Amino acid sequence: MKDDEKSGLRMTRNNHAAKGSRIAVGPIKGKKDLATIARLLAGRPRDHALFVVGIHTALRASDLLALTVGEVRAILADPDDGDVIREIKEHKLRRISANKAVREAVERLLASRPYQDADLLFQGKRGRLTTSWLRRMVIGWCEAVNLPGHFGSHTLRKTWGYHMRVTYGVDIPTLMTIFNHATQRQTLDYLCIQPDEIRSVYAYELV
Repeated sequence: MKDDEKSGLRMTRNNHAAKGSRIAVGPIKGKKDLATIARLLAGRPRDHALFVVGIHTALRASDLLALTVGEVRAILADPDDGDVIREIKEHKLRRISANKAVREAVERLLASRPYQDADLLFQGKRGRLTTSWLRRMVIGWCEAVNLPGHFGSHTLRKTWGYHMRVTYGVDIPTLMTIFNHATQRQTLDYLCIQPDEIRSVYAYELV
């Protein structure tokens, strides 16, 4: 196991689906839990920035780990519109902007060591980080704050979508477009909120 995979929080044994299982990875639903994890990682600029950027951009794990310093500097250079990156899986251009939380976390990371524009923003001691590494780290973070459920590398992206819908009321067609999903049902399933949305309909009283 690489040093980065062993660093920080201990890895979970029970807080994720077994190999080959089809149990869905979920989002982090509690805003207090998000704040607790952010505080937990505050002393480690790379991991803190990885978490903050992950829950604020809806990037896939592969795209998140492939961000270069030059790309991020271009995003930070325009506070309103950000800049575009090309997604690895879909090969589509995607515009990313940085809110205050992302900007502060990334600027703190960039100040922590010398970076060149061609460097990956999130690096391990042995170079490029993998999605498997990210999965283990996310599981460890969730276990550290005693979150029940199944978590993984998709958790950061799903967390963004869940809170955009449930906390801030962003409509499903907009989220479907951002996630590049084919149908609205796919988006509801992906965010693990479809049963809740259906149950809430029956709570309305007509008489």
